[in-house]
Amino acid sequence: MIAFLKELGIAAKNEGVSTGLNWIKTKGETITSYSPVDGKEIAQVSAADKKAYEITVAKAAEAFEQWRTWPAPKRGEIVRQIGDELRLHKQALGQLVSYEMGKSLQEGLGEVQEMIDICDLAVGLSRQLHGLTMHSERPAHRMYEQYHPLGIVGIISAFNFPVAVWSWNSMLAWVCGDVCIWKPSEKTPLCGVACQKIVQKVFKKNNVPEGVCGLITGGREVGEWMSNDSRIPLVSATGSTRMGKAVAGAVAQRLGRSLLELGGNNAIIVSQEADMAIAITAAVFGAVGTAGQRCTTTRRLIIHEKIYNKFKEKLVHAYSQLKIGNPLNEKNHVGPLIDKDAVNNYLTSIEKCKAEGGKFIVGGAVLKGKGFESGCYVKPCIAEAKNSFEIVQHETFAPILYIMKYKTIEEAIALQNGVPQGLSSAVITNNLKEAEKFLSASGSDCGIANVNIGTSGAEIGGAFGGEKETGGGRESGSDAWKVYMRRQTNTINYSDKLPLAQGIKFDL
Repeated sequence: MIAFLKELGIAAKNEGVSTGLNWIKTKGETITSYSPVDGKEIAQVSAADKKAYEITVAKAAEAFEQWRTWPAPKRGEIVRQIGDELRLHKQALGQLVSYEMGKSLQEGLGEVQEMIDICDLAVGLSRQLHGLTMHSERPAHRMYEQYHPLGIVGIISAFNFPVAVWSWNSMLAWVCGDVCIWKPSEKTPLCGVACQKIVQKVFKKNNVPEGVCGLITGGREVGEWMSNDSRIPLVSATGSTRMGKAVAGAVAQRLGRSLLELGGNNAIIVSQEADMAIAITAAVFGAVGTAGQRCTTTRRLIIHEKIYNKFKEKLVHAYSQLKIGNPLNEKNHVGPLIDKDAVNNYLTSIEKCKAEGGKFIVGGAVLKGKGFESGCYVKPCIAEAKNSFEIVQHETFAPILYIMKYKTIEEAIALQNGVPQGLSSAVITNNLKEAEKFLSASGSDCGIANVNIGTSGAEIGGAFGGEKETGGGRESGSDAWKVYMRRQTNTINYSDKLPLAQGIKFDL
């Protein structure tokens, strides 16, 4: 067995359902995890059946009754210890992320570092779950607001960030006093099992109630159970826009809450006053990082017509230097796509772009031969295209970059905004007026708008999320914690009378 699997407690066959401290045997299907790196079977996981699901939810509801009474700083101490455990297992967990998902080892390690960072943020937050005080219009009255935990938080995560997005939700939810049930992607189930084992160690040591951290491995059916379950007041779902619409519809039917982090179709505007070195680095990393499988991947480059040809030449040269191969080899820039279905989507999108009139200046292809036996390695490609092309309007989870020209900053912003998605955006410019216009109310309509950095690589200190078909959710930093809590306004009358608001008289 590979050493990092052994360190994380991953066996050849693993249970995929945990109520927190214990694992449940199920009669669910067996999910086999294959690595896109070499096509080999890594291990198997037993998925949830309905009985195991019901047990997990019942345990979570029971645990919430206790967990919400723990002082928030005490809950923060548990999260602090989780951060320490993640530090101890950073190398092994980062390798598993890289091997099971296919992203580069540096990105895998970076994802685990995000988990550590969110733990640090959550620990500080545990002493700052503050409300506001307001002056009452009535004499001898005090008004204030406070936040209380919601209950069970259901977390549905995607394969491309198989551990970080779970931590963004769970660490904040835990310090807020919620309990969590996590459905990891069926494409990366072992990452979920590994995280559960790490958390279990900390929870057992601190006598955390059984049920605070549930894990339910499975496919679409499990997500549907969660979305339709009125015992789960908040479902946080990361994935495609199509999936998000299904989750949002089901949760809304029962008047629950949904936190959605869905598709992106992100653009970088490259001004004629851009720093070329910064622009090239931002564009290439944004387009090929994680083999184009980030929701913040750069999919469109909007380049000023006066520098278009020069920038195009530099871009093609940069792509010629990319090293594609085993992501565990740190010399390689680009690893594989997650599976053969992703490869087929990549090929289909290339053909659709050509059919609409797109011209490929760096061609795409599926790579074959030694080191590419899994059939999941593809060549990052670049096409000159129009923003109006149907394929450009859609998100393809692959390293396909579309480039186009613009004349004025207003035109560039209109192109940037002219897609259904609204996650991340950027402008590379040394012109202050252009930068400020891009960030103004008439500028980028995305949840993330950057100047002189790319579209990917968000820090956990800021709220992460987007608008339009990206779903409108916010996770991670800033005041994103409020979505995991219910807000309550309180008024206290410390007089011996009962004056009414708005000057209403009601004399008996």
